[in-house]
Amino acid sequence: MRTFPPYRAQVVAEIPVTTRAERERALAAAGYNAFNLPANMVSIDLLTDSGTGAVSAKQEAAAAAADRSYAGSESFFRFREALSELTHYPHLLPVHQGRAAERVLFTNVLGRGKISVSNTHFDTTRANVELLGAEARDLPCAEFGDLDSLEPFKGNINLDVLEQLLTGPEAGRVGMVLVTITNNGGGGQPVSMANLAAASRLARAHGVPIFLDAARFAENAWLVVQREEGYAGKTPREVAEEAFGLVDGCVASLKKDGISPMGAFIGLRDPELAQRCEALLIATEGFRTYGGLGAHDLDRLARGLREVLDPHYLEARAAEAARLAQLANEAGVDIVQPPGIHALYLNAGRLLPHLPASRFPGHSLACELYLAGGIRCAELGSLYIGELDENNELVTPAPFELVRLALPRRTYSRGHYDYVAEILGDIAKNPESVPGYRIVEAPKILRHFNLTMAPVA
Repeated sequence: MRTFPPYRAQVVAEIPVTTRAERERALAAAGYNAFNLPANMVSIDLLTDSGTGAVSAKQEAAAAAADRSYAGSESFFRFREALSELTHYPHLLPVHQGRAAERVLFTNVLGRGKISVSNTHFDTTRANVELLGAEARDLPCAEFGDLDSLEPFKGNINLDVLEQLLTGPEAGRVGMVLVTITNNGGGGQPVSMANLAAASRLARAHGVPIFLDAARFAENAWLVVQREEGYAGKTPREVAEEAFGLVDGCVASLKKDGISPMGAFIGLRDPELAQRCEALLIATEGFRTYGGLGAHDLDRLARGLREVLDPHYLEARAAEAARLAQLANEAGVDIVQPPGIHALYLNAGRLLPHLPASRFPGHSLACELYLAGGIRCAELGSLYIGELDENNELVTPAPFELVRLALPRRTYSRGHYDYVAEILGDIAKNPESVPGYRIVEAPKILRHFNLTMAPVA
């Protein structure tokens, strides 16, 4: 049976159409940093899938009927009911976005000298750990080292290294284990239920709390249904409920799989930890029944949390990503295999072998995608995680030079992604013409958001 998106457009937004000369001026004015580009100079925006999805008519109808009471609003109880049915956590705190949820939880479980262990910390997650004086330590599975392999769960945490850490001399420093589903910093690859269950057993055996970064819980569940033995007959909701049940709690940006412009939550089992988190939430985000969110956000999320687990929607979204992956490969551009759902990760290092890591081939490809076609995306390579010296010269490169094409939910059509593939094909015909870049200025923390670059002839 053919797959098609189980929705249609009722309201559309105009897409800017620009010339290459206009884009050249815009990128130069932005310091060759895509985060600084004005949106009205971007035609296809694949910078992130966070808060960029299209909301449904039913979500907007629910938002229009929201209860704006400061405390105990009906909107909060609808939001809590949707999360309770999904996670079964007794303590649920709304927060305005994922990084706020991280700050509230991490402040209460980490501290100076502690270690946060993860399959891969993403950028703001790592920053929230390090701002507390703690260490963010990534333990990706060995299979991820082969970008071309079709191993189905390359987002897994490395269980052998985790066990060594939990039984070794640093065991007393481990403050938490955080498993990100899907593994955004690890190529958008899913985590298997078997791996999550084993990690949970290890953490609990050593008295270490284990949490999910569950921003893409529905997409991980869909890939488990498709790829993991013993799950083919389950629904995505059943798999998601099982995942939440394996851990002590979670943080989740609902700007992804809540399909909403704003929102997040913290879910916990431990009443004492929940009480401490609630106190910090009230002091810094908002009262416990809104957490910095508007009532309309709470109602959009209550509806979006149910819509995102529709198997027809997830099947169509996965097919959309797989088709773009195939088109990219046919155009001569390799990606991290197998394709996930929320993003494709282009192997810029392989496409642009004439550029050394010190000239940031991932950033170069991202800039060329914008200049050639008005496509905005993000580098995940040496510019993102490489080690720099005091002169902003690269000292230790990233293991891979990647570019992430994040796919907003229910936003772009097949025609838009065909255009992206065509632009990739044009670049792949003459990759040697793509210049490298150098760093002009960069902050010490989260540099990729605020740095300025310059092309190198």
